[in-house]
This record gives sequence, structure tokens and C-alpha cells, in this order.
Amino acid sequence: MIDSKVKIIEYFKSGIKNKKNLKIGIEHEKFLFQNKNNKRVNFEKIKEMFTALIEFGWNPILEKGNIIGLNNGGKNISLEPGNQIELSGDKLNNIHEACAESQDYLFELRQVTKKLDINIVSAGFDPISKLNEIPNNPKQRYKLMTRDMPLDGKLSLDMMYRTCGTQLNIDYDSEEDFIKKFKIANSVVPISIALFANSSIVEKKNSNYLSYRSKVWQNTSRGGLPKLFFEELNFEKYAEFVMNFPILFIQDKENYLSGRRYIFKDFMDGKIKEIDNRLPNEEDLSIHLSTIFTENRLKKYIELRSMDTCGWDCLCAGPAFYVGMLYGDIEEIYELISKWDKNKIINAYLEAPKKGFNTELMGKDLLHWASKLLDLSRKGLENRDILNKKGKNEVLFLNHLQKVIDNKTTNADHMISKFSKNEDLSELYDK
Repeated sequence: MIDSKVKIIEYFKSGIKNKKNLKIGIEHEKFLFQNKNNKRVNFEKIKEMFTALIEFGWNPILEKGNIIGLNNGGKNISLEPGNQIELSGDKLNNIHEACAESQDYLFELRQVTKKLDINIVSAGFDPISKLNEIPNNPKQRYKLMTRDMPLDGKLSLDMMYRTCGTQLNIDYDSEEDFIKKFKIANSVVPISIALFANSSIVEKKNSNYLSYRSKVWQNTSRGGLPKLFFEELNFEKYAEFVMNFPILFIQDKENYLSGRRYIFKDFMDGKIKEIDNRLPNEEDLSIHLSTIFTENRLKKYIELRSMDTCGWDCLCAGPAFYVGMLYGDIEEIYELISKWDKNKIINAYLEAPKKGFNTELMGKDLLHWASKLLDLSRKGLENRDILNKKGKNEVLFLNHLQKVIDNKTTNADHMISKFSKNEDLSELYDK
């Protein structure tokens, strides 16, 4: 039972890995549209799609008789509130493996979407649909979230139904290593928003944001970038943060109950009458940790969550960028970001969705910092020197970002330029 702060700290400590066995995991979401009418796919179409994917060795995940996801070894395909699909990849050793995993998934997805006349959109925000046009699905927790989330964040439903992101999961080899990695991850969020901006078109118009997805997440219940995250945040402080964080929902057997009136400490103190005052177990803690929607968060690993979804050609660039910094060259990066003022970072975070590289941080624009961090990431990947079959190391995955910086042009800028010329919806779909 999780009945004390010590138990939560122990939970985080159990995530410590051997330095030689640090893994990476990539998660990425995609929008699906019906080709015939440019509408988001409904749950009936998702069922057809999941059934077709079973032929590739995926196994169905059911909830009350409904197929809500697929599993294949260490990989999962899950269903988001507006029928976006997310691949949660396996725990892998390097970017070569992670990129190969994504390419295999793309191959399977393309076979199925072609057969079902579905288009894929790799963008951070749905560029076409209005919120009221998006179909939902019977996944139980989403009904409760749809009701409760907007009460504390005005764009929460946009987050649920109209955003897609890329996430990287990384390990830590000690509590000290976690402290450094978490501080770096939070400090570079504004740069991440600018560099990976890919959500400029909203409801078929230029939104005047480069990353509208980031704007939405800043106005989402339970989200944001807490000032606490810029301190030397150890396991104990994060445990206190978790204990005092409101509960979103509680899973009680097959049912989901709103946790709106409670914080997690109430659960630990046996104060929740609706579930007969039972105490939380590890699964309850895991659910609570996964419903804290901050830009980065801690489970038994660190989740980095500030990248817009990227097209298949640049999917591995973001993970490579972070792996180079956090697994390859952490000391130099930590020394750099330690000089930054947290209030200036937060200000840059709030401005970056709109201003992108023109946002200022510590007297320089974010293009300067992106270029500096990319050089350090490259150095880190060269230090790792993990080679593929052709003898190339992971640095090759940074090529896309080098072009972005050299041309001062992000995916969002490309989309504004391409789509604005003729407002052809086919420009928005993956080719």
C-alpha cells in the first residue's frame, strides 16, 4: 500500500537503472481522417483499423468488451479521446532501434490506412476540425475527463481532442542524475517548443501561432511548467508535489470515479468514502502520476512532453536531440542551464508558442540557444558513438534540426507557406 511519503520515494528509487543499461522509449500520436470527407475517423473506423492491425501480430486490449488499444510485446497502440492513435514504443537501447521501430509501425499503418481510405496527419494540432465535429469513443476515463477537465483549464478539451505530441521517456542512474536531467528538461522547454513547432494551422486558417498545441497545453487543467521544477527537485520534493496534487479519477475495479474533491494525500489517509476508504496501491499511484499533465513528469523514468508531433521524416530528430544532451553530454548542458533565471525561462515558455525562435531568453533569441544545444547534443551523440549497420552513429538523426536552424524555418513555417498558397487540404496530409 502507498500509505506514506516514504513509499512514493521508494517507488521513484525503484526506477534507478544501471548506468550501462539506460533505455529510451518514444511515444507519438497521429490524427486520422476519412479521405472521402476530410472528417476525423469515428470509433467504428478505429475498430476496423485495429482489427486489420491484428494481422500484423498485434493483440487487442479490451475494456468492457470494447477494443481500446493493441499490444505487441513491449509496444502498445492506444486510443486518445478524439480517436487519435498513439504508439508507445518498447524500451530500446538507442535511436537507431527506436527509429527502426517507428518505420515498422509506419509500414503496418500505411497498409491498413490505404485499405480503409484513411489519411494520416502528423501535426501538433488538428488543422481542420472544429471541436464539436470530433467523434469520441467509449473509453471510460475520457467521459469523466471531458466533464471535469474544463473546470480548471479553458482549453482542456482542445488538448484532449485536438492535440498530438511526441514524447521521449528516459532513465536515470541515481537520484542526483534525476535532479540534473529533470532540471535540464524543464529549462529547455521554450527551446523545444520553438524547435519542434508544428501546429500553425487551426480550423483551416493560420492561427498566428507556430505551436498552437503548446498554447493549448499552457491553458490545460493540471498542465504547465511549475516553478518548483526549476529547483534542485529530489525524489522527496517530487513526492510532496504528487501527494498535494488533485486526483483526476480513481479506478475502482472496472469503473472510474471522479477524484475532483480530493488530493492524493486524502487517498493515502483513507479519506475517500466512495471507495470504502481503501488505501492506494502502486497501480493507483501510477494512474495518478500519469494524470499530471506538466511539460515533463516523473514516473519510474522521466517523460519529456514538450514536442509537437513531427512527420515521419523527422520523427527521430527530437528524441536524438534529447538523448545527445541527457545521455551524452549532461555536465556541459547542466552547467549552461544552471546560469539561466527561472522567471526568464517561464516568460520564454509563455511567449515561445507564438514568437518561436524570436522569443528572448537571457538576452539571446531561442534560435541562438537551439543552435548551441544542437551542437552540444551532437557532441553527446558522438561521445556515445553507437553505430548502425552502415557504420553511422546517431548524429545522422540531427540532420533535420540542423536544416531547421540553418534556414531559420520550422515545420510550422513550412506548413503556413504551403497551405496559405492554395488552402488545399491535401497539403496537410502525410504523403
